[in-house]
Amino acid sequence: MKRQFYALLIVVIALVAFSASAQKESPLRTVRGQVVDRDEKPLPTAIVYLENMKTQKVSTHIADDGGSYRFSGLDPNVDYEIHAEHQGMSSAKRSISTLESRNEIIIQLKVDKK
Repeated sequence: MKRQFYALLIVVIALVAFSASAQKESPLRTVRGQVVDRDEKPLPTAIVYLENMKTQKVSTHIADDGGSYRFSGLDPNVDYEIHAEHQGMSSAKRSISTLESRNEIIIQLKVDKK
């Protein structure tokens, strides 16, 4: 009888530990927004660069006809840097920190400097 009790106790402890670790995993993030010029007009075909600051890997996205872009499936435990370029001009670089608690982050990128 004691053997069955200890076996059941081990199973319960394992289940509790597994569910606790599963709850700690953060959902993936999405960064989206619009690329605009200094007059706030959308910039279709602008190139948006998203750099993973841990690996230095850069992902790119070409803005759609409304100037919109979207990066999804981002690790919430990594800092990122984002900026846009269009016809030789660029936006300021913006940081996306691990301290940011939102899972969907919206950033407008204004392309207005060389």
